[in-house]
Amino acid sequence: MRLAALDAEAANGGLRIGQSLTEARAMLPGLRVEELDRALLDFGFAEFADWHSNASPLVAVLTHQSSFGDLALDITGVAHLFGGELAMLNTLLARLRALGYAVSGAVGSTIGVAWAVSHFSRSQVIPADQTAAILDGLPVAGLRLTANQIDGLSQMGLKSIGQLPGKSRKALQARFGVSLLERLDQAYGLLAERLVPRLPLVEHYAEHRFADPIGLLDDVLMCVRDLAIKLSFLLEQEGLGAQTFHLFLYRIDHKVMTLSVNSGSPIRDPAHISRLFSNRSERLEGEFDAGFGIDMIRLAASSVSELDASQLGIFVARDGAEDLDRLYDRMSSRLGAVAVLHTKAVNTHIPERSAKLEPIVARTPQDASMPPITQARPLRLLPRPEPIFVMAQVPDGPPAAMIWRRVNYHFVKASPAERVVEEWQHSGQRLTLVPPEDGEEPSPVMSERPIYQEGSNTRDYYIAEDADGRRFWLYRQGLYGIAANPIWFLHGLFA
Repeated sequence: MRLAALDAEAANGGLRIGQSLTEARAMLPGLRVEELDRALLDFGFAEFADWHSNASPLVAVLTHQSSFGDLALDITGVAHLFGGELAMLNTLLARLRALGYAVSGAVGSTIGVAWAVSHFSRSQVIPADQTAAILDGLPVAGLRLTANQIDGLSQMGLKSIGQLPGKSRKALQARFGVSLLERLDQAYGLLAERLVPRLPLVEHYAEHRFADPIGLLDDVLMCVRDLAIKLSFLLEQEGLGAQTFHLFLYRIDHKVMTLSVNSGSPIRDPAHISRLFSNRSERLEGEFDAGFGIDMIRLAASSVSELDASQLGIFVARDGAEDLDRLYDRMSSRLGAVAVLHTKAVNTHIPERSAKLEPIVARTPQDASMPPITQARPLRLLPRPEPIFVMAQVPDGPPAAMIWRRVNYHFVKASPAERVVEEWQHSGQRLTLVPPEDGEEPSPVMSERPIYQEGSNTRDYYIAEDADGRRFWLYRQGLYGIAANPIWFLHGLFA
């Protein structure tokens, strides 16, 4: 066990990070030690990294040495917003130190040189033409190497990075592995190194920075309306629409709150976008916490696709489909994405497989090869077909009466049989039925007859009507002469 962090008193006592706990206790017998909670630090640093996306949309956590402690920001194209690279670096360091953090940083043309300078030199901006000169004087630990690699290089007398380029690359690779050469080439810019951002990179966004922090939800929603107009203009310039919109609220206490909404189809109408967030905010009003204030708001769009401009005029036919889609979006944002469903037809003639439910905001196109439904189908299908007792004039004739849930029903008429056979592409597959709810006792009828399961038996469906006008949809599974004992099931109700 080794020391990972020290307070001022321990440091003044001669202790150092990386020192063994046994040696540290021998030097300071009254040393108080607390175990490092890595999971908590990982979680806290991840939130800390997300907060830095207010400075750059591309923020990554460097995990080469530890899963926390090192942040890398790609500031290409954003440094001018802070007055230049040096001003941006000073601004970021100053606000972190104001929060009580010990921090150092650097701006460089490569991730390797920025990391090395921030750890083993003073905070500064390294011009691209001075990368090699500055790296040469830094210790080899600045290459993000392992402890064994650093110890091995020190034993060979190689203590600075500038001593490595002149050595044989084959000898270095044989002794320390290819990772040493990769880190060396990455630091000098000879090998590209890419960041892996924590948050998805969005190319279309609009943001607003406040001179004084805000804290009211109404103020946030007012700003969202303004940002929706800006974002809509950016999307319209490129002929695009989006289905997912993200709202980032950056608090001054290095916290970031996120809220995402979805649309069933690509949109860029600013009024509709702002209403989606307004409806969603009603659910989150009790959880909204601005902390010490919000100093920046960003509205971003993802799931982007082409969206042609729509022409408005007196000859445009309005069938209400657009208004209905907007209603679906508002209901989904208020109730939840999986709370608003619609029924989608499936290309199959097996009744229980002919429809499924899917979220309205994630609709998939209908199968163009699906034939039209020409046979009568009930308005309601039972969750699972229920076994019934049926009496018929002849064994394979239409039903004359049935017993369902201990009630007798006598039929006055029945339709001709509609035969449904098993689909060959699903041969051998069983249908997963709705299981009984917890605590539900099976009815005596269900316990006396075999439990329904899809098999290779043919079904003959009948529409039977009793004297009171009730119409039932029932079927016989199996054929006389082939099945040992055909079984009757009630599958649906017409009225």
